[in-house]
Amino acid sequence: MTTDTAIATPETEVAEAPAAPTGPQVFIWGLGRRKSAVARVRVATGTGKITINNRELNEFFTGERDRKGIFGPLEVTNTGGKVDVHARCTGGGPTGQAGAVVMGLARALLKYDNSTEVALRGSGFLTRDSRMKERKKYGQRGARRKFQFSKR
Repeated sequence: MTTDTAIATPETEVAEAPAAPTGPQVFIWGLGRRKSAVARVRVATGTGKITINNRELNEFFTGERDRKGIFGPLEVTNTGGKVDVHARCTGGGPTGQAGAVVMGLARALLKYDNSTEVALRGSGFLTRDSRMKERKKYGQRGARRKFQFSKR
């Protein structure tokens, strides 16, 4: 009785082992807030890859202004292609989230290299923008808009 199926033996199966990591990766965290958006930014030495909510930068932020703003702290500190940036954004809209990522990235870069504080603070990346949406008041249509008034 002959069969045409080959039996795999340990000598014929060659499986390559995954490359072992050279050392533990050190992550530095920074928290940024803008309007009602919050961003937790993680920085590690790498090749300059930027991901936000597990998506590429150009895929997540479609506005040109939002994308260019994120490169501000990297350009000021000359860490453009030296660090990988991973951010988690919640709340707010695209512009608020971009501002939150910029602030979180600046705070993380400050922890990464303490000598960059003068450049980051001088460019305004470490200053919290405290402007928030004004609350709606009772007896009005909005924060400041009143209901239409009729004299007669």
